[in-house]
Formats: sequence, structure tokens, C-alpha cells
Amino acid sequence: MEIRPRNTDPAWKRAAYSVIFESDTPAGRAFDVALLVAIVLSVAAVMLESVRSIDLRYGQYLRGVEWFFTGLFLIEYAARLLIVRRPMTYALSLLGIIDFLAIVPTLATLLLASSRYLLVIRTLRLLRVFRIFKLGRFVGEGEFIADALKASRYKILVFLTAVFTLVVVMGTMMYVVEGGQNGFTSIPKSIYWAIVTLTTVGYGDISPVTVLGQALASLLMIMGYAIIAVPTGIVSAQMAMPRPSAGPAPAAPVYKQVICHVCQATDHRPDAEFCWRCGEKL
Repeated sequence: MEIRPRNTDPAWKRAAYSVIFESDTPAGRAFDVALLVAIVLSVAAVMLESVRSIDLRYGQYLRGVEWFFTGLFLIEYAARLLIVRRPMTYALSLLGIIDFLAIVPTLATLLLASSRYLLVIRTLRLLRVFRIFKLGRFVGEGEFIADALKASRYKILVFLTAVFTLVVVMGTMMYVVEGGQNGFTSIPKSIYWAIVTLTTVGYGDISPVTVLGQALASLLMIMGYAIIAVPTGIVSAQMAMPRPSAGPAPAAPVYKQVICHVCQATDHRPDAEFCWRCGEKL
């Protein structure tokens, strides 16, 4: 279902669409950069406000900054709804919902001004961190990483199965060797210790006392350093593989930064007329 303005729509609407929804023009790139800066600054203001010493001294200014950015995002959201052909299609899309969540919590404080609702307001204000997910529109390579993870899912599943088997075996052995008197009161708790040790976290709440238990722990810790690199290598090898293409690719391929108006896919080839993911006309 296409949301792009028709050719019969006013020129200003089509021009505004190319600036706000696309990034293959200087104006579109400038808008995206400005939006990115606004998102980062607004999230930084939320984080600073959560620090008590800063909030006591600069809280009034930070809340003013918050309302300023809320106004900007409200104008941006209204503009997006105004220029698309089907506003509800965009409003109910993932990015549309995130854009809506970015402005609702601050506006909700106007309706919940009673002192007994202050805790509720504070909880609602935490939802402002949804604004950071708007950064996803700038990360086109995220789809590349997602494809690599999807292609590696069976190898990773086999790896996780082997790790699970290892921690079960090592946890059971530690339960037998150390026993409840040294903190290994059950096999599940011993498996928890094995997981913490294998991942090199080492909380220190449980530790072996016997010589044999310490030897097993040392072996498990050394194995942990080797195991951590395995999933990274699997995904990296998948990412290094060339992407499939219908024909010979140029030496330095250039991809359109046009966003599909249905599935929000990017990275279209320069000669593409249709979306590579859903087939919609670009």
C-alpha cells in the first residue's frame, strides 16, 4: 500500500516528501542530519535529568529543553502525516508508532498534573527513551547485519547447544566435587556458576574450595576465552560473503538511498525501479 504523494498532488507536498522521507538529495540528507542531532540531544537531556545533582541545579532548563524537542518532534510527526497519501498507514507502521511514542509521554504530563499521579508521570517520562529508536531510520546497514545473523542461525544454534551441554556437564561435576558445604547446593545453582564462569563474568558469589574444583574452574575459564570468539567468527564469516545478485555487479556498487514507502527497505540498486524486498514501485 503506497503512501507516496501522487504526481497530481501539489508540488510542495511532493518536494516535502522527498526531503522528509528520502535522503538521496542534499535537502533530504540535511534534514536527516538535523533530525539525528535533535534525537541525540533530546536523549542526552533525559539522561542528564535522571542525575539528581544535575536535576537539582539545572532541572528547570532541562525540562525546557525537553519541551522544545517535544515540540519539534510533534511538528515533524504532523508534517509526516500531512504529506503522505494515507496517513493511517504511516501512523500504524513501526516507525510511525515510534514517532508517536517519542512525543506522547511529555504531552501526557499535561493531563496528569495531580500530585498523587506524580509517580505515574515519572514512569511515563521514562518512555521518552523510545525516541532513541528513531535512530533506526539512519542505520541502513542494520539490514545487512540482520541478514548475516539470519543466515548463521543454524550454526549459532549448534554452538549454543554445545555450550549448554558443556555448562550442564561442568555444573554437575562441580556439584559432585564441591557439594553444598561450599555453596554448590544444587545442580541448577552449579550450572549458574558454570555459566557465569564460562562467560568470564565471575560474580564471585560462589567459588570452588577444593583443589579438584579449582582445577575444573580454571579449565572452564580458559575454555570461556576460546568460546566467546566462536559466534563472532561465524557471523563475521557470513558478513564477508558477497551478496547474491541477479547479474555481474560493478566494481564499486552504488545504492540508492530511496526508502521503500511500504516496507521501509533501503539499499536499492541505481537502476532499480521496484523494491528488492516487497516489489513495490519506487
